[in-house]
Parts: sequence; structure tokens; C-alpha cells
Amino acid sequence: MTPRAVTQPSVGQPAVGQPAETWTVVCRVADIPLEGGVAALVGTEPVALFRTHDGAVHAIGNLDPFSDASVLSRGIVGSRGELPVVSSPMYKQAFDLRTGRCLDADGVSVPSYDVAVVEGEVLIGERRAVES
Repeated sequence: MTPRAVTQPSVGQPAVGQPAETWTVVCRVADIPLEGGVAALVGTEPVALFRTHDGAVHAIGNLDPFSDASVLSRGIVGSRGELPVVSSPMYKQAFDLRTGRCLDADGVSVPSYDVAVVEGEVLIGERRAVES
């Protein structure tokens, strides 16, 4: 599915505090495998979307900062304690799916994005502030 901007999600606004015009419909939830990921180009940004075992959807940057390859969407989805993570398929560093923070290297992170699901469609919001 080609991402498209939305001005008003069909069932109210996503409840993350952003105006509706900043959201982009990227795919259907069913397009993201459970405990897996998919890649999308949102504007000019490579984004990796993941669906965890509990059905939650997360979005982080797809570019692995250690290899400069756009591969995080192909990583292994799991958890470290209570944190949902993806391990890079390149060098296996784990990234928190909620914040983009690398759990294996201090001060390294990838962008994270607000996500909403409206009537089965995944909407991506603006990039969140980077956490280190």
C-alpha cells in the first residue's frame, strides 16, 4: 500500500495529541506479521513497523546505525524483560521499539514514531524526540 496523508481518520483522531493532518496511513495491521516487521517509506524517511506478540504496533527508523543498512524491519522481534525490542539482523544490537534507544550501546538510537490504528489501518505520526 502506498502511504497517503489523511486529514481526518474515519473514527476520530488518534489519541496521541497530534493534529490529524500530521498522520500518514501506511498499511493495514494485517500486513504486519505477528512478531515481525515490514518496511515503509514515509515521506523520505525509511520506517520499520512491528507488531508484537500482544498485537501492539510500533514504528522506528529502519536504518541500522551500526551498518548503515535499511534492515531493522527484518530483525528479530522479542523482549528484554518488559521492553519490546527488535534485534538488528546485521550485528544483533537490540532497539527498544517504544523509544528507538539501543540497549547495547550507550547514546545510540534510531528515530521512533507515534503510531495509531484506526479501523485496521496503521497511521504513522511525526518523529518523536530522540532519547539517548
